[in-house]
Parts: sequence; structure tokens; C-alpha cells
Amino acid sequence: MTPAIVTERLRKVYHGSGRASQESASASVPGAQAGDTVALDGLDLTVNEGEFFGIIGPNGAGKTTTIGVLTTRVLPTSGTARVAGADVVKNSVTVRQRIGVVPQRPNPDRSLDAWENLIYHAAYFGVPRREAARRATELLERLEISGKARMKVDQLSGGQQQRLMIARALIHEPIILFLDEPTVGLDPNARNSLWEILRELHGQGRTIVMTTHYMPEADELSDRIALIDRGQLLALDTPEKLKLQTPDGSLETFFIAKAGRGLDA
Repeated sequence: MTPAIVTERLRKVYHGSGRASQESASASVPGAQAGDTVALDGLDLTVNEGEFFGIIGPNGAGKTTTIGVLTTRVLPTSGTARVAGADVVKNSVTVRQRIGVVPQRPNPDRSLDAWENLIYHAAYFGVPRREAARRATELLERLEISGKARMKVDQLSGGQQQRLMIARALIHEPIILFLDEPTVGLDPNARNSLWEILRELHGQGRTIVMTTHYMPEADELSDRIALIDRGQLLALDTPEKLKLQTPDGSLETFFIAKAGRGLDA
């Protein structure tokens, strides 16, 4: 299989943050001092092309920092990461052109309507306006919000705003899609609807990387799941094989047994 993402010995230290819970880990990271937060501590990951890859872990485990590094938003302290064949530090512009990002909380321009958000985002990536209009129409229809195209963002429900974020992430036709806790705050119907959209995108062969706190979501959608805690990889396998390691066949039981703490710890 061809790798879409590779990280090697990836480390991220936030200096002077003073989080005592992470101080014990700082000794293992060159340059870290007492009071620093070690968000990533030698993380090695490989995500294959076309894979739906789930990342789980407790609060503060390093999930969002991992996504931040892979999407060039966070500069690593050391180690390397390559996304879609490009180094996230040396070739950050190339990486951003090849990825789409759906943040944990929708962050569209609230002064614009849904259609305008897509057109302006496409322009940022150099997509000609006529082509952007074609793609926007297609995406809004595919995501079943075409009737909301001329509505301001604040007129959309939470689920509709998250669909808009997916449309925005796809408007420049990226190779890899990143989603950070994509269904936080959504009701069950909106969550299930979003799952169907993600399954469709995966079925088209797109590589998807998703962080989540919701174990059924990781179980239902992921080809493989990485369990991260304190910036380190604790486990990596298919949901089925991870669940076989527990007496009750539960992904949440596996999570607690491996991490030694609950999701909100």
C-alpha cells in the first residue's frame, strides 16, 4: 500500500504552559523542561491512501495537536511528517493545497451566505470562479443543503453548518480530508446523516483522517484506529481486532484498559 501520511519521531513541546500532568513526560523529550507540556512524544504513524483512519484518546492526549501538525497549523518541535508526499514544514504550501480540513467547531465567515463561503474559499486556492461555481453547486446538492445556498450561516442548523464545512473542505478537490471531532454537538439524526456523507466520500477512494471522542463513531467508520495518549501511540489496528482484546468486545473497554483513564480524564 502507498502511504498518504507518514510521521516519524514526531514531537511537539509547548514551552512554559505549566501543566503538571505532563511534566513527567518532559524528561524523555530533548529540550523539554519542567512546566512544559509535551503534546507529542515520538509519534510514529502511517496512514495508507484511501484509508479511513480514526484517532482516539482522552482529553489532552495529543489528537488535536497531531491534526494541527499534519495540516501545517502547528509547527513540530522535532521529527518529520509527510502528507500527500510533501513535508509539512519544508513544503507547507503544497500540503495545504492537497488537503481539506473540517475543524471541530464550524468557522465559516458569518457575514457571507453558504454559497459565498464556498466561492471565496475556492478563490483562496486559485480555483477560477466559473469552476468554483460549478463545484459549489455540485457539493451543495450532494450534501443536501442546496436549498440553503443563499442563507447566512447563522440561519443554518448545527448539522447544516457542519455540512457546509465539509463542502468548503472539498471545494478545491483535496487528496486527503482531515476532520477534528466532526460530530461534536450534533443530535443523533444529524450525526447519522454526517456518517453517511463520510462513508460516501470514503467509498470514492478519498483518504480520511478523523479524531473523535465518540467510540461508536470510530468503530463504525474507521478502517484502522490509533489510540494516542500523552503524545504516544498506545495501539493501532482495525476496530475488530482491538475489540477482540476485551472480554466484552467493546472499543470503550479497550480504550480504558489501554489508556488507564476515561475519555474525559
